[in-house]
Amino acid sequence: MGTVLAIANQKGGVAKTTSVASLGAALAELGHRVLVVDLDPQGSLTFSLGIDPEDLHVSVHQVLTGGLPAQEAVLATEDGVDLLPATIELARAEAELLTRTGREQVLRAVLEQLVDDGVEHDWVLLDCPPSLGVLTVAALTAADGVVIPLQCETLSHRGVSQLLDTVHDVRRFTNRGLEVWGVLPTLYDGRSTHARAVLESIPSTFELDVFEPPIPKTIRFAEAPARGRSILATARSTKGAEAYRSVAGALVERAARPR
Repeated sequence: MGTVLAIANQKGGVAKTTSVASLGAALAELGHRVLVVDLDPQGSLTFSLGIDPEDLHVSVHQVLTGGLPAQEAVLATEDGVDLLPATIELARAEAELLTRTGREQVLRAVLEQLVDDGVEHDWVLLDCPPSLGVLTVAALTAADGVVIPLQCETLSHRGVSQLLDTVHDVRRFTNRGLEVWGVLPTLYDGRSTHARAVLESIPSTFELDVFEPPIPKTIRFAEAPARGRSILATARSTKGAEAYRSVAGALVERAARPR
C-alpha cells in the first residue's frame, strides 16, 4: 500500500491539516500517487481540498463502521491527490468502534482492501483528529511512521510526551514496526526570539529528528482552504509552499531507507 504516514498531535491548531494537504500536493508534484485520509469529524481536510462535507453521502465513516468499500468513497481532487473524506458523522465512530473486536486494526484493513481491489498509492497520509482516541490509535496502527507537527511555542510541547507514550503503547501491542519520523515545526516566526528558542530546543527535549526548513507562519495558509486548494496551488512560489516541497523531498529520502 506504499508508505503510510500518520500526521498526529493531540493539540489542535498546529497546522496538522494544512501539513497533510500541502505535503500530499507536494508529493503529487513529484509524481507520486497519493491518498489522504481525513480522520477528523470536523472535515477540515475535506473542505480544504475543495469538497463540502455537507454535500457528501458517503465518507470514511461508512467505510470504517459500515463496511463500505473504500474505493466507493475515495474522491479525486484538483491538487492531484485522492481523498477519503470525512463528515460530521465520523464523530459517532469513536463510540461505534469502541466495543468492536480488533478496532485498532480497522483502518489497516481498509487500506489493505484498497490494494486488494487494485487501488494502489505510493503514499497514504492520515490526518488524525486532535485527540488520542480510537481513531488516532487506529491510524498509528496502520502507519509505517508518524510525523508530529509542532507549533513553535512552549505550550505546544506539552501534548507531545503523551503522544509519544501512545506511540510506545501502539508499538507494544498493535504495530511493532511504527517509527516516529520526526517533528515538523510549524507556524514559525523567525523574527521571534521565543520561536527560535523553541525550535532549537526540540531535538534535546524529545530526542527526535526535526524536519527542515520550519514551516513559516503566513496568512497564505489561511487563504488557501477558501479556494479549495493547497498553498502549492494558490501561492506556488511563497516560502510556505517551498518549505513543504523541501519537507516532501525529505520524506521521500526517509522512505527510501532500509527498514
